[in-house]
This record gives sequence, C-alpha cells and structure tokens, in this order.
Amino acid sequence: MTGQTAYPNRRFRLTPSRQGGGPPSASSATGLSLMASTGGDGGKGGRRRFVVGIAIGGGISLICLGLCIIFVCQKLRSLQAKRLKSKYFELNRGLLLQQLVDKDIAERMIFSLEELEKATEKFDESRKLGGGGHGIVYKGILSNKDVVAIKKSKITIQREIEDFINEVAILSQINHRNVVRLFGCYLETQVPLLVYEFISNGTLSDYLHVEGPRSLSWRDRVRIALETASALSYLHSSALTSIIHRDVKSANILLDHRLTAKVSDFGASRGIAIDQTGLNTAIQGTFGYLDPEYYQTSRLTDKSDVYSFGVILVELLTRKKPYAFMHSEGVSLIAQFNLVLRQDKLCEILDLQIISECLEGAKEVAALASTCLNLKGEERPTMRQAQMTLERLLLANKNIEEGYPDELNCTLAQIRNNNDNNSRQHSAEQELVQSASFPR
Repeated sequence: MTGQTAYPNRRFRLTPSRQGGGPPSASSATGLSLMASTGGDGGKGGRRRFVVGIAIGGGISLICLGLCIIFVCQKLRSLQAKRLKSKYFELNRGLLLQQLVDKDIAERMIFSLEELEKATEKFDESRKLGGGGHGIVYKGILSNKDVVAIKKSKITIQREIEDFINEVAILSQINHRNVVRLFGCYLETQVPLLVYEFISNGTLSDYLHVEGPRSLSWRDRVRIALETASALSYLHSSALTSIIHRDVKSANILLDHRLTAKVSDFGASRGIAIDQTGLNTAIQGTFGYLDPEYYQTSRLTDKSDVYSFGVILVELLTRKKPYAFMHSEGVSLIAQFNLVLRQDKLCEILDLQIISECLEGAKEVAALASTCLNLKGEERPTMRQAQMTLERLLLANKNIEEGYPDELNCTLAQIRNNNDNNSRQHSAEQELVQSASFPR
C-alpha cells in the first residue's frame, strides 16, 4: 500500500509543525481531533475539577441561603414578639402606670420576664408559696437580694386581668407600713405578673383558725386590729382618692415575721373621688364579710369596709369563721354575736383564751364590733374613729399590764347608743345567709 502504514493497535499523537507561526494546517486540526477522540488524560482531570467545583459552590450557596432564611425568620419572630409585648403592655395599662407615678419610679417598677424567671428559677415548683382559683404565688430573690412574692395568674379571663391592673394602679399610689408593698410588675404578657414584698408568716386567718386551745395573745389581736384599722383609715381618707378595699377579710391580712399586719389583695378595690360619698357597682366581696346594705342597694361606700372590719373583730373575739359557723337555729355567726351581746351572754361565744386573758377588754372590742356591724352604714363609725378607739384600748391595756392606774381606759358609751338599731340584725342576717354566694 503506497504512502500509508497501518498501526492497528498503537496509540499515537500527531504533532503539527508550524513554520513561521502560521495557522494550523488541515493535518494539524485532524491531529487535535484525533487526540480528543482518543480521551487524553488532560480532558478527564478538567472535567473532574469542573464537577467538584460546581458541587462545592452549590453546597456553599445552599448553606448561605439556609443561614439567610434562618436569620430572616429569627428577625421576623423577634419583631413579632416585640410587637406582641408592646400590644400587651398597652392593653395592660402600662402607659397608664407611667402616668400615675413619677417616670423614674414607673421605670423601676416594670420588671423583665428574664429577671423574674431568674428570681424564681423559672417558676420552679419548689418556689410555690400557695395558690388558688385566681393564681399562684412564688417566692423569688431579685438580683439586689430583695425577697419578693410574685403573683402569677393562671386565669386569662378579662375580669381577672382587669383586677390585676386595678391592683397595680392602686398600690402604685399607696405608701403605708400596714399595706403590702408593691415592688413592680411585668406587663408585656397576656396576664400580668405582680411583684410584692415577701410576707413570711401567712395570714391572720391561718393564725386564728388553727387547731388547739391557744392562738394569738389578746394583746396581739388588738394590735393587729389596730394596724388593720390604721391601713383602712389611710385608704379612706389619706390617699389621693378615697379607696374602698371591698374585700376586707382575715385571709387578706398578712402577718410578717414580727406579726405586723399588712393589708393585701386590692384587685376588687375601687377609688372614689373626694367629692363623692359612694358609687353604684356590681356586688363583689366574700360571703360572711359582705355588707348587707351594699348587697341590697349595690351602693358601695367606705362604710362597707367598716362592716367587714367589724366581722374581723368578731373573728378575733371568737376564733370562728364567719362563713362556716352556723348556729343550731340556722343563723350566721354575726347574727348570733349580736344576739348574745343583747342578752349580755357574750361569754357564750368568746374564745376561752380571751376570757382568761382579758374579759373586760374583750367586752370593749365587742361593743366596737357591734357598732361597725350596724345595718345602716351612716350609723357605723368611720375607720378613723375605730382606729382611735383601739388605740385608747391598747394603751389602757398596756398601763394595766405595767401596773399604772386605769385612767386611760376608754369608754364606748357614745357608740353603744347605736346598739338600739341592732334588733333588726337577726332577720337581715338570715336573709343574707340564704342568698347566693359571691365571686370572691
């Protein structure tokens, strides 16, 4: 075969020869084509590097895209949470709180959720102080080492929320040694959290209604009654507006480590302008302590608290629960108290410990209680008058204990004159006992 040599099984490379750097010849192009078709090593490595590069680049792009999506979602959630907190803050009257008190004070009163969670170890079960239908109270320790009680409601109905806000608005204006102190609140949630001073010794009800023959001493009972009267007198006449507590009862009188009384729970309280004598409102209170006149007329006045205070005095004298004690004839504790008082048989209902400690003093307190329990509010004493009576009685009792003449023993002749109206008490109390129960 002329001019051709066959190499059937040999790989070969044709190297084009170029003279003068001219364009490749046709035979050179054929050689390049042949090299590509025979699968040279350089072609394989290039494709591999190209594929790996695409894979790495695509992976990095996906990671960056995922991080961007996560970042955007977090930002959106953060913005949404911030807007929700702002909404709850406004709904919970945070702006009203800022208007009620000095700006610097308001800022100190508003806690963060993080601080309250840290104070209670995220509301750990071991920090529970107690609870009921309205919420749970936790013990907490703030960063400044103050020990506090944090009330966390578990009910989200609007009325409970309004009671919380009402309590913040009232307590932010009150400064009295016998009123529980409100440190602040957390408002950026559906149900606000309230932060109080920690009161270590429970309630007056706890001390009175324990099993056993002895409870608080007579002197402690009179002092606690005086401190409670002092707080209520302050609320009625010394605050910026007259504040009616509306739920005065022994369970709402806290006792600290020195057994000093602290009036608490202002969720049901209402403020009345100085130029007003009362207001019409829905019936609210605790059965057994509720003023019959308020129950019948829906007219709330400061004398409604006076009636409830009178019930507490009877509770101190008898150690009986006003809503649980029923006489064999089916009348309430208050009706029975007024009955034995009129019949001069007070000892039949008194706590035996009181009879042995200070019977005469008990009679004086019983007379005061009777006037506080008058059916007509206008014939009841004011809380200031009740406070002054108890001050004189406590001072007289102190003088007797220290061996001084009993010159300071107070007489209650003036307020005893009101007892003539108590004959109507029995029937009114029976009507009240048969009535429906109340929400608080």
